[in-house]
Amino acid sequence: MINDIGLQGFCDNEYPSFEEWILNESIPFSVDSPGSFNITVKRLIGSLSPAVELLGLGEALHGGEEILLLRNRLFQQLVLKHGYSAIALESSFPRAHAVNEYIAGRGPASYDIIRETGFSHNFGRLAANRELVEWMRTYNADPSHSVKLRFYGFDSPTEMTGSDSPRQLLHFVLDYLASVDNIGCDDRRERINRLLGQDSAWENPAAMMDPAQSIGLSPAATALRIDVEDLITEMRIRRPELVAKAGDDAYQEAVQHASAARQLLTYHATLAKKLPNSERIMIGLGQRDAMMADNLAYTVSRERGRGKVFAFAHNSHLQRGPARWLLGKHALTWWPAGAQLKEILGPGYAVVGSAVGVSAENGIGKPEAGTLEALLTSVPGPVRFIPTFNGKGLPAIAALPVRSGSKKNPTYFALTSQSITDFDWLAVLDSTGYSRGGPVLPG
Repeated sequence: MINDIGLQGFCDNEYPSFEEWILNESIPFSVDSPGSFNITVKRLIGSLSPAVELLGLGEALHGGEEILLLRNRLFQQLVLKHGYSAIALESSFPRAHAVNEYIAGRGPASYDIIRETGFSHNFGRLAANRELVEWMRTYNADPSHSVKLRFYGFDSPTEMTGSDSPRQLLHFVLDYLASVDNIGCDDRRERINRLLGQDSAWENPAAMMDPAQSIGLSPAATALRIDVEDLITEMRIRRPELVAKAGDDAYQEAVQHASAARQLLTYHATLAKKLPNSERIMIGLGQRDAMMADNLAYTVSRERGRGKVFAFAHNSHLQRGPARWLLGKHALTWWPAGAQLKEILGPGYAVVGSAVGVSAENGIGKPEAGTLEALLTSVPGPVRFIPTFNGKGLPAIAALPVRSGSKKNPTYFALTSQSITDFDWLAVLDSTGYSRGGPVLPG
């Protein structure tokens, strides 16, 4: 069984079969039973290295209601009992600033005002996200809580098949500089706005599959990339002055927005390159995940000294091994954010992946016999945590079949043999519904 001094990738036992591993190591619990759930979370956290600064929870699909509720309850326990001060979601980095202002009591008076503007991917419409944000706002309003919670988005301002304009990122930086010292800011803003042009040109979804539709290598976009480089250089040169005038937190946030704008412009330039579609898209996906990792590393640095960070995103973004996606006839492989964080944070990063047995609402049937999901849901639930030990002490897993996918939700990915080394733990749910507030699924 797991000891209390840290899992750290080692298993004291040798298991002759997967059934023995699952039977001996799985920890069943229910989110609706606070007593057993809190004890289970304590065991999980106690197994991790004391060096962990960033704990990730992956979701097997977007929109799993019970996975979202597990996330909420887990974050609450991490805050109340384990020294966590922030959560970072797979949502737009620049948009999340509005949500953080709301939970701090400085922003709009109603969640409905930030529901669309504070999130990307329409995630603000999910009832579980509203519950999360409102809990954080209530927590921060309590004067007995000296460390106030923070909310971050760590996704780049992109989709799997599209991207945002750099305008929001750049305007954040320009507003910051104007608040500190307005000398020359009007001229710079006018020039940057002229180079930005129309947001619709940056956000053209056809650019993902046709480089001729992208403006990322246009003369204006190239000039804008140079201007952003100059902007970052100036901010670094003026760091002592800017920090003295507005504080280090505001400075770091502005620099990260400028850095994200530079990376987004590079992403747009990649979309404009005349490369085979599979290569161009794969580079873009890698750039998106590299931006995610950079944003999470920034989040950890911001919270260092205040508390630890809890991150939530799709399994495929947080896993330590290569990410894979079949886009039409293109089999794409790239390094996800989790693989980047493994190198950036080392033992400071730990991650829990999730899996689902069945979900009628998401078009996920009963797992086929012999698959990991079938084996993992054969022991008591309705949810269970199980340590992977990164495969040490476990039988060779490559021969296990992979279960069938979803007939409705294209974001669902089944567990594979790689999942054992991708994650430190697995959270396995018997079933999940579809999220309240989510878009209607096909079929």
